[in-house]
Amino acid sequence: MTGAELIAKERQRQIDEEGYDTAHDDREYDHGNGQLALAAACYATPLRLYVKKEVPSQVSFDDPWPSAWSMRHDKRREYGGLLCHSEASVPDPKCYTDEERLDLLVKAGALIAAEIDRLNRLKEKANDGR
Repeated sequence: MTGAELIAKERQRQIDEEGYDTAHDDREYDHGNGQLALAAACYATPLRLYVKKEVPSQVSFDDPWPSAWSMRHDKRREYGGLLCHSEASVPDPKCYTDEERLDLLVKAGALIAAEIDRLNRLKEKANDGR
């Protein structure tokens, strides 16, 4: 299968098996701030991503996984083997097998497709309101 076919198949699986349909994706509190794209970036990156947070007298680097989402949605924790991560972190992408890397890229592509569709629906809704 091509990359586009794998992504389309995964997107359909997300809808059919996970219930992540258009009504789910359009919920503003879950997805209104680009959370689908952010999760896709977390899946797609070959390096760990961090967000620098500065608070008084402290600097920390946090994983940018969408904070409104449950950690159970973060499939990165299922990859990379036990030696590549602890309970408090996600695996180092360098530990992924080629098959795991491909699977996460397909998930990322499906999330990007969902975000594109969500934004297109918002645009259509705004145009209908004119």
